[in-house]
Amino acid sequence: MTSIRNGIVIAAMALTLGACASKGSPTAQYDFGPLPAAPTAAAASGGIGAIIVADVTGPAALDTERMHYRLLYADARQQQPYAYNQWTSTPLQLLTQRVKSRMAQAGVKVLSTTDAAASTTVLRMEVEDFAQNFDSATSSKGVISLRASVFRNHKLVDQKTFNRSVPAPSADAAGGARALADASDAVAADVLSWLATLPPSRE
Repeated sequence: MTSIRNGIVIAAMALTLGACASKGSPTAQYDFGPLPAAPTAAAASGGIGAIIVADVTGPAALDTERMHYRLLYADARQQQPYAYNQWTSTPLQLLTQRVKSRMAQAGVKVLSTTDAAASTTVLRMEVEDFAQNFDSATSSKGVISLRASVFRNHKLVDQKTFNRSVPAPSADAAGGARALADASDAVAADVLSWLATLPPSRE
């Protein structure tokens, strides 16, 4: 009986999350919000120079506007989509723009792949995880895992994986969006600090 009761509780929780924020407007849309003020440490990034930032890549599930959550206490291997909440654009697009904006804010000359003639340094990023993970019915975190690679003249200079986990202020889609936005800003700052430690380009 206990296992049946637990199964019913988990199913009810999933239904509640799936219908979260459904009252009022049929669909709530989220992005990462305004760009935060530049951290004081950003001044150290001045030696990075011009860099081509390729679009962030990742799993097909992140190439859609749907927002996902994962109930770690029920089945950590399964992601569920919110029914009435979504991103304004795909997480991959949001991350690409956020990283570029944070780097430009720090004084880095950010170029696109169409500007290949202007720089031989390319930053490529691949997302391994991007989700709102629930440790319990009332506690969740925004989790991001991203692998960054720097190439010069088509040769790998360095590669590093960045992981960030930020507690959500509320156990719903709005809280998840806030936590993932903060985690994205933290990852962007980590990538920026890492780039500043790499040998400067000789071009």
